[in-house]
Amino acid sequence: MATATPRPATVDDLLHTEGKAELIGGRVVKFMPSGFEPSRVAFEIAVSLRERTRETGRGFAIGDGMGFVVPKLPSGRESFCPDAAFYDGPPPANRMRFVQGPPTFAVEVRSENDYGPSAERAMVAKRADYFAAGTKVVWDVDPEAETVTVYRGSEAESAAFARGQNAHAEPALPGWTLAVDAIFGCTES
Repeated sequence: MATATPRPATVDDLLHTEGKAELIGGRVVKFMPSGFEPSRVAFEIAVSLRERTRETGRGFAIGDGMGFVVPKLPSGRESFCPDAAFYDGPPPANRMRFVQGPPTFAVEVRSENDYGPSAERAMVAKRADYFAAGTKVVWDVDPEAETVTVYRGSEAESAAFARGQNAHAEPALPGWTLAVDAIFGCTES
């Protein structure tokens, strides 16, 4: 008895998937919702990006859940869904659809399950995919350590920022910085 091989998932399948997901290796990969602190941190960064786009009239600040579709990468990845992003390209013809192309600057905020050797390998691979797609800068934001590690073009070109310092996104956002203290803020009750 022959069994049918399932067809690879497409961008249309991704578009009709509820919740946060990415298209990788012909499969729609869903992600768990973020917890309180990772969501709050991503929002703080997105708000600062929105202020920057309003000041300069350049690009788009993107919050959590936006899909970026890219040509299939060697890893099999065909999309990204960063926690926050800046995009400096044209909006999609149908503004209800995903952006065609990578974010200029992507922010990945670690959630509860983003720690440990396996998670580190997955994050390194995802950053490599971002750079292969054309993203200029990726932030790895760690709410537990309260650090922002800035990657520019590769794993080798990185810098870490902690409380009391300002993180940047050069060359994706020239002149923009964000205080690490503002990202992690004080704990509100």
